[in-house]
Amino acid sequence: MSERQHPSDVSGRLNTGVAHNARVWNYWIGGKDNYEIDQQVGDQVATMFPVIRDVARADRHFLGRSVRFLTADCGVRQFLDIGTGLPTLDNTHEIAQRIAPESRIVYVDNDPIVLVHARSLLTGTRQGATAYIDADVHHPDGIVEGASAALDLDRPVAVMMLGILNFVLDTDEAQHIVRRIMDSVPSGSYLALTHPTTDTDLGGEGNVEAMKFWNENATPPITARSRAEISSFFDGLNLVTPGLVSCSQWRAESNSAAVLPQFGAVALKP
Repeated sequence: MSERQHPSDVSGRLNTGVAHNARVWNYWIGGKDNYEIDQQVGDQVATMFPVIRDVARADRHFLGRSVRFLTADCGVRQFLDIGTGLPTLDNTHEIAQRIAPESRIVYVDNDPIVLVHARSLLTGTRQGATAYIDADVHHPDGIVEGASAALDLDRPVAVMMLGILNFVLDTDEAQHIVRRIMDSVPSGSYLALTHPTTDTDLGGEGNVEAMKFWNENATPPITARSRAEISSFFDGLNLVTPGLVSCSQWRAESNSAAVLPQFGAVALKP
């Protein structure tokens, strides 16, 4: 079953003259839903920070591994995917419903081009459900209200926040957003999160100039955070093994996975 919320005035909000994260990210992982300006900015960032394409692919692979873990190993049947991005192969609902067809997924984004592609996201199994809500991560109350229409918030939910809190520039506000959303879901729920870092032990020092260039030439503005700052998003939650690590190494299929400057972790709400 699919549930749809029709965005209003999407075309009026679509600015193809400025590079946008959802489209540049799509370009980095080999997608086609991007414009020349996105390619130009993406190529310049990749020149300044050559591992960025590896980071983009690793973040996507983390999505697959974490959703499979949450569905198959933890028995989660509800997902709230905040900061969905453009649809590509193996979106959250496809991975979860392949394992458990009855899974219910709510996608959250407010990027106009993502809204244009919402129809391709909103296809799932007959037994389960997919829904899409037009909401901004800066407004968690709206996210919770929208999600409650499609999810049973009295039952465990996996909250997916992959590469989204880096667009909330104030760390205190980002912490509040996580707390508000996790407070809305019951014990037994999970938080899966990835976030870029400038920590040198993950090779993140190259992020500094690349992010400065991004913030001068693209939207929305972005920030990296330290391990300690990212760890604070999991306060009150229990990290599952292997804890907060490079997202490329989180439950990786190979012990030789490269270390990349993008933290990733999954945690249980006790």
